[in-house]
Amino acid sequence: MSQPLNRSTYDAAPAAPVRLVHLGLGAFHRAHQVWYTAKAEADPKNPQFGYCSFTGRSPRMSDKLTAQDSLYTLVTRSGESDSPEVIETIVEAQPAANIERLAELIASKDLVAVTLTVTEAGYHLAEGLKLDTDSADVQADIAALKADITKVDTLATAAGKIVYGLAARRAAGNGGLAIMSCDNIAANGATARASVLSLANEVDPELKAWIEENVTFPSSSIDRITPATEDSLIDDVEKATGFRDEAPVVTEPFASWVIEGEFPNGRPDWEKAGAQFVEDIEQFENRKLWLLNGSHSLMAYYGQLRGHATVAEAIGDEDVRARVNALWDEAANHLTAEGLDIPGYRDALIERFENPRIRHNLAQIGIDGGTKQRMRAVPIMKAELADGRDGDGAAFSIAGWIAYLLRDGGNEEIKDTRADDLDAARKADDPVAALVAALDEELAANEDALARIRAHVESLTD
Repeated sequence: MSQPLNRSTYDAAPAAPVRLVHLGLGAFHRAHQVWYTAKAEADPKNPQFGYCSFTGRSPRMSDKLTAQDSLYTLVTRSGESDSPEVIETIVEAQPAANIERLAELIASKDLVAVTLTVTEAGYHLAEGLKLDTDSADVQADIAALKADITKVDTLATAAGKIVYGLAARRAAGNGGLAIMSCDNIAANGATARASVLSLANEVDPELKAWIEENVTFPSSSIDRITPATEDSLIDDVEKATGFRDEAPVVTEPFASWVIEGEFPNGRPDWEKAGAQFVEDIEQFENRKLWLLNGSHSLMAYYGQLRGHATVAEAIGDEDVRARVNALWDEAANHLTAEGLDIPGYRDALIERFENPRIRHNLAQIGIDGGTKQRMRAVPIMKAELADGRDGDGAAFSIAGWIAYLLRDGGNEEIKDTRADDLDAARKADDPVAALVAALDEELAANEDALARIRAHVESLTD
């Protein structure tokens, strides 16, 4: 007979002190940052680094985890078997609305870092890493913080919440800490820094100066395929472990975390768990964005157009695989730093994609393509054009995204934070040109590049 999973039924170690905060409590956070932190403990029976993790919006996950004393099962799923383990490193799960608890934790001298998985849209930045002051959420947060930065009832943006917490930390007389983005975007450290400092400057320039002096913004490249949890996983975990876990996570065996930057108040020994610290992260970021994420986007649109539902199905299609390899060949021309091991990385990706027991849905990957393709296919094509080549592999990926938006007469719902702009573009007199411009105006102005993309769109929509 099974039991509910919690600290009274499961023989857990004593709860660690909260020394880490996370914004964006989701499956990936629990399979990645929390897992690395658990594996980094010198003595798992006496853990020293606990996470308090806050949801993005809905309290659904914090409610589920709180009912389980924040314990959950991480199922590592290989092609042959499942390996479930209970993760104890989240010691407190909070809803997004509890900004008082967030400020209290950030103000604590014991806190070493705030990590983030809020998506690119969550930084509220316009072109050139400028704060989007036209955003109603940004405007509301600035007004609330200006009115009384010591007492705010509600905040909508990640930057607003961090600024609120850092103001409390400064008032408490405590020193610096690290704010580390773990979002799947290039230069995520610079992105987080721009978002926080820009909003702080709008509220209190002296606070901005304090943050610049005391707070670091490390960059990170994160990698672990973590599909959305399906209801069947709950039953699988119960059968395998004897515990009824309402919030399990499934992930693949592979995990990678590359970090550049300083942590002024210390950090877990993440390298013990396999994290890699480097002096220059840019090409490591691009390796992941262009090879893993780039091929994911290509498969998401072209794979669905060919009738596939998952990554495993798509990579098993010889034509899709050929298109993936063409994209990778182009990306590899610009990934030359020591230690990248592009051939080995490509081989590992194919093995990961072929794992039939990780159901990574193409429809899920395809969400927010208007943002993702700007960071994935567009930089590859522009780099190839700059070197005198045609960038045909990247052009095909861009065309696949456009053809997907234009399918069924362009009447399908666009699941994208930029849906209104993209819908207007696909209804333009020249939808191909308008959609390319929505990704990158410079690329759209290149007649040869646009013609190449257009030819692929036509082949895909015949």
